[in-house]
Amino acid sequence: MQSLRHYHTFAIDVQAKNIVEITAVEQFTQVWSTAKADNQLVLLLGEGSNVLFVQDFNGTVLINRLNGIEHRQDNDFHYLHVAGGENWHHLVQWSLSQGIQGLENLALIPGCAGSAPIQNIGAYGVEFKDICDYVEVLDLNQGEVFRLSHEDCGFAYRHSVFKHQYAEGFVIVAVGLKLAKNWQPVLKYGSLANLDANTVTAQQVFAEVCTIRQAKLPDPKQIGNAGSFFKNPVVTARQFHDLQAEYPTIPNYPQADGFVKLAAGWLIDQCGLKGYQIGGAMVHQQQALVLVNTGNATSSDVIELAHHVRQAVAAKFDVYLSPEVRFIGEHGEINAENVIS
Repeated sequence: MQSLRHYHTFAIDVQAKNIVEITAVEQFTQVWSTAKADNQLVLLLGEGSNVLFVQDFNGTVLINRLNGIEHRQDNDFHYLHVAGGENWHHLVQWSLSQGIQGLENLALIPGCAGSAPIQNIGAYGVEFKDICDYVEVLDLNQGEVFRLSHEDCGFAYRHSVFKHQYAEGFVIVAVGLKLAKNWQPVLKYGSLANLDANTVTAQQVFAEVCTIRQAKLPDPKQIGNAGSFFKNPVVTARQFHDLQAEYPTIPNYPQADGFVKLAAGWLIDQCGLKGYQIGGAMVHQQQALVLVNTGNATSSDVIELAHHVRQAVAAKFDVYLSPEVRFIGEHGEINAENVIS
């Protein structure tokens, strides 16, 4: 068995039978075939920034280390072809250094490019789907790479086809991004709204996003965490009306379909849970949406804490939070909401 502690940002001391870092597409199929021939389970990981191992994994873990960024352009757009193992934040920094705008709102999101489509990552009014041109996927059983268009990916809030149709036996080896040269800043959320849309630069948006995130979100290199632990819940207009009547200052983000998105961090904070701790797991003292490993947390500590948070929010607001973090059990991914219910 090998320790996974340094391969996932929660830094919980769990084990796997075997860990292989993949640096070439062909290596993926070779290791996959060998593991399957030995009847071993296989788990694919990027930087492990959005997972909680709830048990030791009884199989081989493949770490995506595919690197490389290709750039082309026409009169209207920049096109980036990004290998799946590229660090996402480094990609954002690189694009801005090249005078390519459009990724700045997504600064400091942990993880790699190949993980971005799975969750349809998003922050401060921009989601991956907004800049996605295509996703290249390797069929591990056939050894063939195919391309899915933006429309084929089934993007929704923190969701995509990569969570079901292409969840098993497939790996994202590259993403294609399409970024308009006629850049328009997205300044809808938080302190970004204080910036002047007529004069602001992408670099200034990037700097502000970094400032916000660094003030609120703990660095996984300093204290183990998986970023935002819960999804922001979406409620009906009627539910929201009832909540607003009782809590007039409740943050809210109306959606195009008539539903209303709420801020999970605010709901948790209103329950007085910042700093609440079970074993080595704690609700972060600056950002209630983040659960952290104070140094010696077990998976059970995190699960018990997540359950407590979910029940407290449900009791106060009649809103049930769902984990954004993927839960990995002995045999692979399991239903996170069921685990903490």
